[in-house]
Amino acid sequence: MNGVDYSQWSPESDQYIPAHYSAAELANKAKDKTELLREFGLADSSLPVVGIVSRFAAQKGFDLIQQVGDRMAREEAIFLVLGSGDKTYEEMLRRLNKQYPHRFAVRVAYDNPLAHKIEAGSDMFLMPSRYEPCGLNQIYSLRYGTVPIVRATGGLDDTIENWDPLTKRGTGFKFTGYSGEEMLATLRTALEVFKNKEAWQKIMRNGMSRDFSWNTSAKEYVKVYEKARQVRAPVPA
Repeated sequence: MNGVDYSQWSPESDQYIPAHYSAAELANKAKDKTELLREFGLADSSLPVVGIVSRFAAQKGFDLIQQVGDRMAREEAIFLVLGSGDKTYEEMLRRLNKQYPHRFAVRVAYDNPLAHKIEAGSDMFLMPSRYEPCGLNQIYSLRYGTVPIVRATGGLDDTIENWDPLTKRGTGFKFTGYSGEEMLATLRTALEVFKNKEAWQKIMRNGMSRDFSWNTSAKEYVKVYEKARQVRAPVPA
């Protein structure tokens, strides 16, 4: 697994976000949401905000968004998208923004400070990748209490535990098949759970408690190297 530098990516100290918060005190996340919507030219809203920060490419699942984008825009949610890439997907997102200006807001750019604000101010983060060796944004999202919605592939599957309402375990929502229909169904599941404040805060705190720092990842790398060293060690005469 990759590691994350929590000195740069943490809601408790992030230099780019207007209000700091923690798992123990989540209230200021609402302030970050309000400011984020304002930055995209939208009014404050009780609707859930779904963030996307990505390279616009089929590998990142934008062909799935292309399949069901109009239906996504009719859900009770606001989508905030930041990134750039394939012109076909840039045009698709601009079209959604033009057709549904209060549901799809798009910024075609590389903007690191805004990426931090999206992680802090969004309620959910969508990563429907075709494949993803590890991925970082879903790990950032866990730290910020921004619940990931991911396709169960590679590192996304490894880092996100699907929410189970019976056991109250889980850090996000996953779908397996690579299709717009499955992605949309999983999004709708997340939007339904969002209505239950107690359950939603449990998911948030579950994710915020996970440790994907480099300190943790480095220990796992050391184990691998040590195992390799033992295999290669010369046999005593």
